[in-house]
Amino acid sequence: MNPTYILIPLISAFIGYFTNWIAIKMLFHPRTPWRFPGFTIQGIFPKRQQQFAEKLGKLVSNELLSFGEIEQKITSVENLKKIMPVVDAHVDDFLRHRLSDTFPVLSMFIGEKTINQLKGFFMAELESLFPTLMKNYMKNLQSQLDLEKIVTEKVAGFSSDKLEDILKAIMAREFRFVEILGGVLGFLIGILQVLMTILLG
Repeated sequence: MNPTYILIPLISAFIGYFTNWIAIKMLFHPRTPWRFPGFTIQGIFPKRQQQFAEKLGKLVSNELLSFGEIEQKITSVENLKKIMPVVDAHVDDFLRHRLSDTFPVLSMFIGEKTINQLKGFFMAELESLFPTLMKNYMKNLQSQLDLEKIVTEKVAGFSSDKLEDILKAIMAREFRFVEILGGVLGFLIGILQVLMTILLG
């Protein structure tokens, strides 16, 4: 068998693997622009880091972590019921111990029945107050905390090394798959070239 027939698929596989490896490298490198007459070369992510940060900031604030959803969770009946036992215990401790420590004379006129009545009144008021209180708190927090701006500034401020490390940690297997796929496709194209050469004489 002609040795060329073996070399062609191997060389094609190497070229396919190498070009995909270069393409992945060029996502991150060069980090600073290389300027040539008429054109400039720079890695895609370093070049577009600001736009990437802005898009991610909008995604986080609008889709992933909206204040509306957080407010619904915090003010939901189920979540409020979870904290009421803690509030109940705190009110009970206040009426039975701290109130008597502060006003010992007053505590002499407050019996078990009065304590239970006061606690029931306080708990009812607090249960109706909490949803409004939390909604107002979330509105104030939203006006003070700009999630989109925070995420945008954080991501835009990442060093190129850190950004590359983060993306590689997330997509390492996918990058590796693309490199191997380039080699496999190159090998298959090489075999096809050999078959065409043989068939065409």
